[in-house]
Amino acid sequence: MPVFVLILLGVVSIGAIAMAFVPSLAGGRADKRFKALKRGELVQSRQVQSAQKLRDNRRRSVQEVLSAQQAELQKRKKRVTLQQRIYMSGMKTRRNVWLRNSFILGVAILVALFILEVPILFAAALGAAGSYLVPRFYLTRRVKRFQNKFLNEFPTAVETIVRGVKSGLPLNDSIKVVAKETRDPVKTEFARVLDQQAVGKPMYEAVEVLFERVPLAEVNFFVVVINVQAQAGGNLSEALGNLARVLRSRKKMQSKVKAMSSEAKASAMIIGSLPFIVGGLVTLTTPTYLLPLFTTNLGLFWLGVAAVLMAMGTFVMNRLVQFDY
Repeated sequence: MPVFVLILLGVVSIGAIAMAFVPSLAGGRADKRFKALKRGELVQSRQVQSAQKLRDNRRRSVQEVLSAQQAELQKRKKRVTLQQRIYMSGMKTRRNVWLRNSFILGVAILVALFILEVPILFAAALGAAGSYLVPRFYLTRRVKRFQNKFLNEFPTAVETIVRGVKSGLPLNDSIKVVAKETRDPVKTEFARVLDQQAVGKPMYEAVEVLFERVPLAEVNFFVVVINVQAQAGGNLSEALGNLARVLRSRKKMQSKVKAMSSEAKASAMIIGSLPFIVGGLVTLTTPTYLLPLFTTNLGLFWLGVAAVLMAMGTFVMNRLVQFDY
């Protein structure tokens, strides 16, 4: 055989022996890369598990805070006193003064009806009903008006806090800016939060006084965000930014609902005012036609029945145009 063929066979034999007895010469680098890849996958898996665990812990914290807030809200709804309702309306009247004024109103109604020669029993019943229903209706309207004014300004306050936190200000200083720059009633309520913090309460406890004065879902969201950030950490500016967007969306939804229900409200007002308009026109054309309703016991009885039915109808029509969103 030629010498070249013998040399080639020798080289191939030596290579085969090397591959058989020293596999690390050919596969060591691949093994190293494979092991490095496995280590990278293991580290990545651990990072994913750690992030998932952190998200689960934060979600659990959020759920715990929400559950605690919901339980506290239910307790507060059960034990809301007259004084708390007065404060929730933005007034500073004391409970005893309110009760005294309600009693004076009832006596005034009784005296006015007695002067109009209404039987004393009917006058006393109407006076008692007026001393209870009229102040309660007025207080409910004041609470609703106060809450609506607060909600109109609240998204601006939250956005102010977000801009302050993003610029590097502490949460306390951002709330001070809100207490100085925004309009009432948000300005007054956030100043009350700062007063609570000045007496030694931490921020996540101080903001709860805000929810006590304005027990709304939007304010509850804000309190929950502050509590979760204090207990579980996280990006406060992002959370408050999301909250501000939610508040703006809810405000837009409220405007749409108000526009869509305006026709139904107008119809309810027209239907509710028709009996009084018709009665006034009949009295102008025939003054003595409706006198038996006011001068006889039977007429007064049916007037009372009509008043009760009108109140029931007004209540039903009012509930028909109220929407939860």
